Amino acid sequence: MRGETVALPTTIERVVAIDDGFVEGIMYRFGMQDRIVGLGGACCQKNYTYAFETTDGRTHEYRNGMNPVRYLIPGLADLPVVVESGTGINYETLASLDPDVVFLRMGASSFRAGSDETLEKTIQTIDSLGIPLVVLVGPPYQERPDVDQIGEEIRVVGEVFSRQEDADALASYLEGRIADIRARTKDIPEDEKTRMMHLGLSPRARQGGGAGMAWGGDTIESYFIEEIAHAKNVYEGTGAFVVLSTEQILALDPDVVVLPTAQGYHPASELYTAPYYQNLQEISAVKNQRVYALPWTPYNWAKRLEYPVEAMVIAKAAYPERFADVNLGEWTLNFYQEVYGVDEATAKELRSVQWLDWTVEEGF
Repeated sequence: MRGETVALPTTIERVVAIDDGFVEGIMYRFGMQDRIVGLGGACCQKNYTYAFETTDGRTHEYRNGMNPVRYLIPGLADLPVVVESGTGINYETLASLDPDVVFLRMGASSFRAGSDETLEKTIQTIDSLGIPLVVLVGPPYQERPDVDQIGEEIRVVGEVFSRQEDADALASYLEGRIADIRARTKDIPEDEKTRMMHLGLSPRARQGGGAGMAWGGDTIESYFIEEIAHAKNVYEGTGAFVVLSTEQILALDPDVVVLPTAQGYHPASELYTAPYYQNLQEISAVKNQRVYALPWTPYNWAKRLEYPVEAMVIAKAAYPERFADVNLGEWTLNFYQEVYGVDEATAKELRSVQWLDWTVEEGF
């Protein structure tokens, strides 16, 4: 996807993936997960916990949060990592792994949008080592971030492993889930669109004197609200992780709030009951109990295979009447089974590690 021809070995047995779990998920579907010998970061290895206290002094704790591929491929936890947080690639480690191919996804956590100079140097260095490098272009590196190119990324991975038919089936399935959401919401008049907000409850916002974080119209988060769910993003600025004050959030007054992964998992109950959010109890979304947690997706800069789950949470939260026939708890089970080829019991575990069991408890 960088416009270069890449010569690959006839047999590919050793793969390094610098992509936060995107290629790893595809390889699991292909039954080739044992060929992964190195990772581009630690998010596919961690087992996360999150806790917060309520105004009445109780503590709510969440355990065993994972990137889905961490659950599906436990051995990832023991693999070498070629990019530690905040540093460049360790080329000595990379070379020692003797990979047959390296996947590098532009827009993943190691190479976020804006790191063009570092990215170009990395590509040149890997090329100079004589290691076949396949570059994927994730949403953050597009001129206008969207999900329409993710299918092309999947098909490139399929071509590398001579699994074009399976890759096309996977891409088509994901695209079909997004098409269904769009079809249900496309005819909503402008003046009837639900006013929504991605609200990041990051502790860093509070440490900086703010109340939460917002995502502007130039982000993939806003794209999910406006172009997939056909709702209205109430934050009309630009940029990601923009710290807003309590007064600014109250002025925006969204009808619906979705809570993304933002330096931690954030359930709806945190916004409702944590002492440090009591000043936000007057926004319409809180008063009307229309706050919803998105899946646990650490390091999800470029969107992974589960992106339709995020889209469905947002769309159903915005227009529950248009998705009355969709039980998200069951929908996600079917999704995991289709994407990863797992049984129902494994699908339930995947739902749990993405901290989506609230969808079952609330019948959402």
